[in-house]
Amino acid sequence: MTEMNENPLDLLPEVLLAASAVLGLLLGSWLPRARQWAVGLLAAVACVAGIVAASVAATEPATTAFGEAFAVDTVTGASRIVVLGGTLLGLGVSFRPLRGDPRESEFYVLVQLAALGALMMAGTQDLLLFAAAYLLASIPAYTLAGFRKDGPGTEAALKFYVVGALLGVLLLAGVTVLYAAGRATLYPMLSDALRDAPEPLVAVGAIGLLAGVLFKAGGVPAHFWVPDAVQGSSAPVAALLTTLPKIGALAALFRIGDAVFAGGPLPWAALVAVLAAASMTLGNLGAFFQRDVKRLLAYSTISQVGYLLLPVTVVDRSDLAQQAFLYYLAAYTVTNLGAFAVVCALPRAHTVDDYRGLAKDRPLLAASLVVCLLGLVGTPPTAVFLGKLQAFSAVFDGGYAWLAVLAAVNTVASLFYYLRWIVPAVSRDASPGPAEGNRTARVVAYAVTVVSVGLGLAGGPVLDALAGPMSP
Repeated sequence: MTEMNENPLDLLPEVLLAASAVLGLLLGSWLPRARQWAVGLLAAVACVAGIVAASVAATEPATTAFGEAFAVDTVTGASRIVVLGGTLLGLGVSFRPLRGDPRESEFYVLVQLAALGALMMAGTQDLLLFAAAYLLASIPAYTLAGFRKDGPGTEAALKFYVVGALLGVLLLAGVTVLYAAGRATLYPMLSDALRDAPEPLVAVGAIGLLAGVLFKAGGVPAHFWVPDAVQGSSAPVAALLTTLPKIGALAALFRIGDAVFAGGPLPWAALVAVLAAASMTLGNLGAFFQRDVKRLLAYSTISQVGYLLLPVTVVDRSDLAQQAFLYYLAAYTVTNLGAFAVVCALPRAHTVDDYRGLAKDRPLLAASLVVCLLGLVGTPPTAVFLGKLQAFSAVFDGGYAWLAVLAAVNTVASLFYYLRWIVPAVSRDASPGPAEGNRTARVVAYAVTVVSVGLGLAGGPVLDALAGPMSP
């Protein structure tokens, strides 16, 4: 245990987001309905300021804050930038549909609180703080899922909440069991204590912890909520639900694997490898014959969890794991939000057939869709291609060649259902329907497409920046 460091500036991005959420809640209570957009603008400013603060902090040596409970290192810095950037894009696709809504300010506040929970999960080094961050990321998300208060939204929120409550209890039970086994909650102290603890007790605690983390990430076997919640939610909410919680949860799992279970008696790498294989395979199988675009992307995001778990599997076995994980996390976030931005731009197009003839009427939007969907496959020169290449290299280097081969097979198989959406979009048979849509979402889609390709072309410098050490 080091000397207690309670400097709030170490958590400046988190403080900015929390302050913006509280101030936005107060402003929303007083502003007239026509001016509640100011709360969204405040949230966007907080995200930009947080990205700047996180970028500055990333240039400093790795350290810890609040008695080692929170780490300020490369993993935290990259997660901060990705979460805040994803939040900014999510606010962008939400801005126009929410204009004039009586609960517009509440939406922006809920998004910020969910993002704050993801930030805290990514940086925490204490089980109790992790549990608190988990709840902070979960409760606003339940509300966002049913924000429209219609039938599908209510069903989505109910299913999301029921599964989340069950697996949240399992996570808290796992935290309790691990505390009982190790007599500590700080990751560095817990790691040493668990080496001498009874293996069955450690296994039970780890499984409970994994259940909660996989729920937030949307991975197998805690994935049942994803298709229904994504389909029933509005498109902007679906974009956020499939991105922000996943970043925080997987970053937390990466840190837990490295700081707590690496080198311990539990076969952690084998367990995560099985979960990765199951997620990528079952996610692809579920997506094969989906016609609803949001449901297709929901199953796609389940499969993407499997690929993201590849470097988590070999966190203590390969020096490439950290770079591969953080780069892939950023690449997935940008590309997934780009695909959802296209969906948000055409709110009346619900199935893949509704996109028929998109290239004829809106060629730039069709190009963005094609780039993002092929990017999710892992087609060069998009960012996901380099992310997958790094992830495959990491698992090969870590001694899990069979997992890399399975991931490659799944990557090829995923091309089938993405093409089922791309082919109608680039055909010239018919027009895709009314021209009106979400103009802001179209701008976001164009911007994200450029970022996805640019990140893929500039992969070398980015990977170098992600090679910094984790906190001691």
